[in-house]
Amino acid sequence: MPGLMRTTLAAAAVLAVAACGGTDAAPASPSTEGGRQSSTPSGVTTEDREVEDMTTRLILTIGEERFGATLDASAAARDLLAQLPVTVEMTDHGGVEKTGPLPAPLSLDGQPEGADPDVGDLGYYSPGNDLVLYHGDQDYYPGIVVLGRLDDGVARRIAALDGSVTVTVEAER
Repeated sequence: MPGLMRTTLAAAAVLAVAACGGTDAAPASPSTEGGRQSSTPSGVTTEDREVEDMTTRLILTIGEERFGATLDASAAARDLLAQLPVTVEMTDHGGVEKTGPLPAPLSLDGQPEGADPDVGDLGYYSPGNDLVLYHGDQDYYPGIVVLGRLDDGVARRIAALDGSVTVTVEAER
């Protein structure tokens, strides 16, 4: 539906609710999840919100250990899902991240120029086409895309794995 028509219909719906005495509802407010603030922009359809709210559970297997992660909804995340299952040879960089190349690049649609990932983030470094497991404090860097979060305690367990590792990533079934 064209944006002007959607906006006009949304405005008409707001006026209709107000005319019916529907003023008791609290205004929508941004929510926080995992320390990040999110809000729903006006004019977003229910279907758009459902796609934004969808998350996918991942299983990362390193040796005999299995770790959980949650993948956020984004174009980059959808591209990663399309490559699963994938096995990635990862090396440790500076004691803060394990990185390894993916078979194909991920989309950068809708992503900022860079990011300042938190310990425990699952990321993508676009210049190297690398999947990244952040287990230490990494500063803002251009080309970083945060794809999701490792489960609680996983970053600490990955940090304890010395050197290079082989990681198999698959969607949880």
